[in-house]
Amino acid sequence: MAGSGSDGTEDSDSSAEREQTNSSESEGTVPKRQRLTRASTRLSQSSQDTQELKRAVDHDESPPLTPTGNAPSSESELDISSPNASHDESQAKDQANRDSDKDLSHRPKRRRCHETYNFNMKCPTPGCNSLGHLTGKHERHFAVSGCPLYHNLSADECKVKAISREKQEEEVKAQEDSNSRHATRHQTPTPKQIRYKEQVAEIRKGRNSGLQKEQKEKHVEHRQTHGNTREPLLENITSEYDLELFRKAQARASEDLEKLRIQGQITEGSNMIKTILFGRYELDTWYHSPYPEEYARLGRLYVCEFCLKYMKSQTILRRHMAKCVWKHPPGDEVYRKGSISVFEVDGKKNKIYCQNLCLLAKLFLDHKTLYYDVEPFLFYVMTEADNTGCHLVGYFSKEKNSFLNYNVSCILTMPQYMRQGFGKMLIDFSYLLSKVEEKVGSPERPLSDLGLISYRSYWKEVLLRYMYNFQGKEISIKEISQETAVNPVDIVSTLQSLQMLKYWKGKHLVLKRQDLIDEWKAKEIKRGNSNKTIDPSSLKWTPPKGT
Repeated sequence: MAGSGSDGTEDSDSSAEREQTNSSESEGTVPKRQRLTRASTRLSQSSQDTQELKRAVDHDESPPLTPTGNAPSSESELDISSPNASHDESQAKDQANRDSDKDLSHRPKRRRCHETYNFNMKCPTPGCNSLGHLTGKHERHFAVSGCPLYHNLSADECKVKAISREKQEEEVKAQEDSNSRHATRHQTPTPKQIRYKEQVAEIRKGRNSGLQKEQKEKHVEHRQTHGNTREPLLENITSEYDLELFRKAQARASEDLEKLRIQGQITEGSNMIKTILFGRYELDTWYHSPYPEEYARLGRLYVCEFCLKYMKSQTILRRHMAKCVWKHPPGDEVYRKGSISVFEVDGKKNKIYCQNLCLLAKLFLDHKTLYYDVEPFLFYVMTEADNTGCHLVGYFSKEKNSFLNYNVSCILTMPQYMRQGFGKMLIDFSYLLSKVEEKVGSPERPLSDLGLISYRSYWKEVLLRYMYNFQGKEISIKEISQETAVNPVDIVSTLQSLQMLKYWKGKHLVLKRQDLIDEWKAKEIKRGNSNKTIDPSSLKWTPPKGT
């Protein structure tokens, strides 16, 4: 039919015309030939524009908007024909002729689904009108992560910063493209990169050692006025370079959250635990964890720090703590030195505890996928003891039978113990077990961001210590691997990052950079005799035989 030959691109105008002609036909006032001729005229006049509209519709499945700007709630809202079409026949003809003269490109554009906002939602920051976005790319926000006011900025400032970041990213991308065209097998830093690194070092040296009296008063006043409803003032507490890096990271994280919201993976007010009460600490969570629905929707969870049972209220936790007999993790204590202990927990024998441990860990890990299938794993739980019990510091898990010789499947340091050396202790302990097993180990990929930083720092320290104590002339990567239990692939990647591996005359040479070794030794002396080290003599463990 001529009236349906628009390749699926019919809109409300064509449907209106169809209803008007149908109603007129019922009265016998409009001949069929006239309807076909008018429809053919409209089709010929809009033949060029229908292809563009078709492409737009292919990418936009949102329903057409009503005159009020909202999606239609029923079919009656789309029916714009007059109930007295036969009485208003002449008006209908005039309207159809006017419609035929309109260009399709002049019609209101449909709003895409990801550009619509729920204007009933409001940003939780007091005094915020939900306008602007931390990334500078969106007109509105509904979460603290994208709130300019929470970050002590205005919407215009965020837009200016966004433009500046885009320019910098374009320059960096152009530089990377230029370098990739002239890349060598093992590229050394360019003179421009070296100068940039020196400039950054000078900037960091020139930063203020501390806040002045007026600045301290300003920071305290800001905290007393706004409390936790605003981000603390960050100016003058570090160099401008590091502050700008932090701002960029905030903007990127906010953009990632906005993408997840658009994709529907997270929604405002979704079931996500925001905080947990864990022992003496109240911890803000970082990621979603699949706790049961009735617990996840509470927003705040109460967890026993010894048996890891999770509860809904402070009263239930208090009653539980009065009856809980656990003061340390289940399983065997395989290591103790001072107040630090490590317990080996079998996922098959202590299934509930290990599942609760995995659910707790997921609140602070992005890539973790194991929650309930814990039987094939052993969990090594590190604790710090006092007169009330053994408090959870962190843990790592490993497969009982790993065909790829992974010595760590998942590793976590609890937030309240981060940046105190416990992460390296867990990593060192995992390699100590590999040495006892006479195996070479490596962590399972992918590593989390913090995990990757910790492992790179650990590998660097192990290699520099080996170089410091090495007295021979030729260094073998295989010998380093056998003595340290570190996988050769990890050794090579660390040597490359330290610029200690060169390719010369068909051979790979390991360079002993004395400047890096001296720098590491100075840090060791400054650190002194720290108790945050693993003592192999305190390990009481034999490799498990079978499962």
